[in-house]
Amino acid sequence: MMDHQGAGLPGSIDAVQDMLARSGYVCPRPLATVLFLALRLGRPLFLEGEAGVGKTEIAKALSLATGRRLIRLQCYEGLDAATAVYEWNFPAQMIAIRAAEAAGEADRGQLQHDLFGPDFLIERPLLQAMRPDETGAPILLIDELDRTDEPFEAFLLEALSDFQVTIPELGTITAPEPPVVILTSNRTREVHDALKRRCLYHWVDYPDFARELEILHARAPEVAEALSRQIVAFVQALRTEDLFKKPGVAETIDWAKCLLALDVIDLSPEVISDTLGAILKYQDDIMKIQGSEAKRLLDEAKSTLATA
Repeated sequence: MMDHQGAGLPGSIDAVQDMLARSGYVCPRPLATVLFLALRLGRPLFLEGEAGVGKTEIAKALSLATGRRLIRLQCYEGLDAATAVYEWNFPAQMIAIRAAEAAGEADRGQLQHDLFGPDFLIERPLLQAMRPDETGAPILLIDELDRTDEPFEAFLLEALSDFQVTIPELGTITAPEPPVVILTSNRTREVHDALKRRCLYHWVDYPDFARELEILHARAPEVAEALSRQIVAFVQALRTEDLFKKPGVAETIDWAKCLLALDVIDLSPEVISDTLGAILKYQDDIMKIQGSEAKRLLDEAKSTLATA
């Protein structure tokens, strides 16, 4: 295992928190601890939790704070190993073949060698992450791994164990310095234990009131304190409801900015009903909360604030 210490990365848990705070990410100490260990030991970090709790933002904030390149592999159903690593630029190869034929070049062996060389190689995220970078090993974000299947997980386990990939026409490419790897999952299915064992693990939950308020202050500082507290209290109450998709922190921030644009200074049931589309993304959820439910939740949120 490689020790990333001394490579421009934070030297303590407190330093992790301070570094991410400067990038606008409010990092609780348990998360800062596991992130520090992942950086110190050169281990991949596996982050699991509901959509919208800020898993992807951790990688973005780390990239911003360290000045290292962020390389994102967005996972999806049907993603295979080859697509995640590289592909050949077939249109450019066909043009090169026609140009060679028109010029009367007969050395087929040389042509084939040229066609499958670096000039025609399209590097995808996993190969990009294996390349040297003057700013240091990149941050490799493997996002929403639970969308892929087990064969891709098996390939990924091998790639992350050796930090190398093989291209049949070019051979094996090994990273001169392992990338900082962060994997995320929304837990739509269970990821195989073998891959999890390769990583350090952390469950990212919805923030409590105090932390979400701190996040809102960091990301939307122009929103008044009283309104910020109402917004966070209402969203926290909303998450206790039986919804198809509970609002994440990103929705809290978006809603606050919408209310600011509307010059709202105090939440009301009418304002909430008019702007529910900023925090709820399914019509069934919106219909459930509109009207009397919005008033009930707002009264509950304001009562909570009054007794805090």
